Amino acid sequence: MCHSKAIFLSLFSVLSLPPASAAATDELAEIVVLGSRERLERLAGGAHVLTEKDLADSRVLTVNEALRKVPGVFAREEEGLGLRPNIGIRGLNPTRSTKVLLLEDGLPLAFAPYGDNASYFHPSIERFNRIEVLKNSGQIAFGPQTVGGLVNYISADPPESFSGRLAARGGGRGYRDWQVAVGDTLASTGTGWRLDATRKQSAGSRENIELDVTDVGVKLRQELGADQSLTLRASLYRERSQVPYSGLTLAEFVANPRANAFVNDFFDSQRRAAALTHGWQITDEVALRTSVYATGFDRDWWRQSSSSTQRPNDASDPACLDMRNLNTGCGNEGRLRSYTTFGIEPRLNIEGSVGTYSLTTLIGLRHHREHQHRQQVHGDTPRARTAGTGPNGGLREDNLREVDALSGFIETSLTVDRLTVTPGVRVESIRYTRSNKLTDRSGSSSLTQFVPGIGVTYKINDSALLFAGVHRGFSPPRVEDAIRVDGASVELEAELSWNREVGLRFEAQDRWRLEGSLFEMDFINQIVPASLAGGSGATLTNAGRTLHRGAELAAEWRDERHVLAPTARVAWTWLPVARYSGTRYSAIPGHTQVNVGGNRLPYAARHSATVTLGLRRGALSAQLEGTWTGAMYGDDLNIVALSADGQRGRLGGHAIANLTLQYHHDEALTVYASAKNLLDRLYLGDLSRGIVVGPPRLLHAGFEYRY
Repeated sequence: MCHSKAIFLSLFSVLSLPPASAAATDELAEIVVLGSRERLERLAGGAHVLTEKDLADSRVLTVNEALRKVPGVFAREEEGLGLRPNIGIRGLNPTRSTKVLLLEDGLPLAFAPYGDNASYFHPSIERFNRIEVLKNSGQIAFGPQTVGGLVNYISADPPESFSGRLAARGGGRGYRDWQVAVGDTLASTGTGWRLDATRKQSAGSRENIELDVTDVGVKLRQELGADQSLTLRASLYRERSQVPYSGLTLAEFVANPRANAFVNDFFDSQRRAAALTHGWQITDEVALRTSVYATGFDRDWWRQSSSSTQRPNDASDPACLDMRNLNTGCGNEGRLRSYTTFGIEPRLNIEGSVGTYSLTTLIGLRHHREHQHRQQVHGDTPRARTAGTGPNGGLREDNLREVDALSGFIETSLTVDRLTVTPGVRVESIRYTRSNKLTDRSGSSSLTQFVPGIGVTYKINDSALLFAGVHRGFSPPRVEDAIRVDGASVELEAELSWNREVGLRFEAQDRWRLEGSLFEMDFINQIVPASLAGGSGATLTNAGRTLHRGAELAAEWRDERHVLAPTARVAWTWLPVARYSGTRYSAIPGHTQVNVGGNRLPYAARHSATVTLGLRRGALSAQLEGTWTGAMYGDDLNIVALSADGQRGRLGGHAIANLTLQYHHDEALTVYASAKNLLDRLYLGDLSRGIVVGPPRLLHAGFEYRY
């Protein structure tokens, strides 16, 4: 590891060299995943971009709604506003998006991508003007999570001249939000800036819920001569919500599918993030981008239950008795979390040629550190915010968890005529430390993993491109997976997969775009939890293999020549194989150990599709979008009937429709009305901690003014 750090410091020291003369580029300080068409021609995997127009045409409310436009991606609902996304790719379990790498401008978005890659927040979708999705293959340059895919959110750049945007909307279930954006670039100093702010409120998808979010982002860019630039990104996110942890039992669902008895569940969080990226065009062929990033995330979730079978948490307290005293005699449980993350990452891009061969080499190194402080506090009263003194009161968990990770990669694209071959390898070296402050015990563990891959693309003509790739997928264990609460090392291996894909991209006359692919993901060493929520005493093991095979199709057609300017878009996923391919025993409590080998994976529908139809004539436009999600199981036992506790069973297939009508006045003012879940379909969204239904029909209207 010391040798690797020496290499890292040597590369970073290049920044001290005098600059060379070269032409400035618009992307000097940007880390791109997909980016230009040239980059797409080297990508040997499924790649999709949702543009600002795509998001505006349907007036997207949540990240879940946006990602359903991409084939292969399943976004499960939870609270109704997409604040805690559950994103799964190609049949991987979507819970807390743990098998997806989330990035913002190419840098980690998650608060602990190595030690606890769970999503308990999501920035406002309005703060981004593009979303990039890359699946399975071609992820050597990004990590550590490379099993399923990555989602990269691109924030808007400072405008070339003073301009801004003001928007507001409101509707049913107390929904209201406003957004403001303003920015400018001073040509005399080469300084550009942009400010984005969003405020959202909603009553969510169930009763007795209040969601309240504020999100502010700042982007500053400074030109440092013709060949260097500096970009600073900073953001502040704050949520103050009354949102439950548990779903419903079957009896409660039958009585009222949108009920919520846990009126004293509260979720408070705050995230602070900053990143500084220096871009330097050293020569015409060599560019260096160096980023330093830091985040802080604090989360307090006070709740009266941990699942629909545990009602309430302190049922052993004589003053609590049972659900009849839930809001009078029963205490609360606080899961209090604090995360600090820091990293530094230089990336060197070299363009060159050898004879008639062209070469592009990307080299990157990263040093990344995480610090977690996790506490579990039990209070005596329903609205307690401090440790109680009753039978179940007090501090029950007090853990410090740290991660020190060093990674590096090299990826080279060799192009000969129409053929491009891109081999690469990534190395992750991770050290975990865990300290139990209640027992004064600590322990450590470490792992090193090589992640190789190779991709091939062949340009048939100016319109069509064939691609194929084989890549290693990697997902490191969490700190609590690798080290037990008593400090002993579990010695878990990393989760690994072999990802294979072959496909075709096609684009013609700026009217047709198509991408189709066949994929296979052979997933091994899957980490299996012994409980739904983990917690201080949870144990995990490496167990089971899963096999994922399927096909995807993304197609888009538009005709601006027609008087109605029609558009059509399809995103379809077929997943005939998504099963446990080896011997694995179910870890669901309340059942004897059952071998579930051959069973269907939870939350892996065989078919899913989103079809979008749009028309625009003059200042008026309309868009109708339909989303179909096929039936799927909520557990690995593949139980069909819903269980009494609401945590097992089959979720039926469902279709929802969204309609958006807009009036555009002089390209400055847009007034719109939109209906989400137009037909008000009631459908099951999640069974992880009891039955949770999808959002009801939401009618809203708003305006957007650009100046």
